[in-house]
Amino acid sequence: MVTNLAVAPDHLERVVQVSGERTERAAVTAALREFIARRNQRQVADLLGKLEWDSSFNYKAERSRCQ
Repeated sequence: MVTNLAVAPDHLERVVQVSGERTERAAVTAALREFIARRNQRQVADLLGKLEWDSSFNYKAERSRCQ
């Protein structure tokens, strides 16, 4: 899919510089992937303190059960 974007030239230049990619397209793609990954990490981090922890759960026993 081809999409035309109006990106500030200084931002685009900085993305290419920081990413180490050889092309603007590759740099923008890498930046978008990193943005998505960080948002996904934030969603997981938002769960901290919201899940109940079962202190009696024995993860080692569960591992050996699967083998």
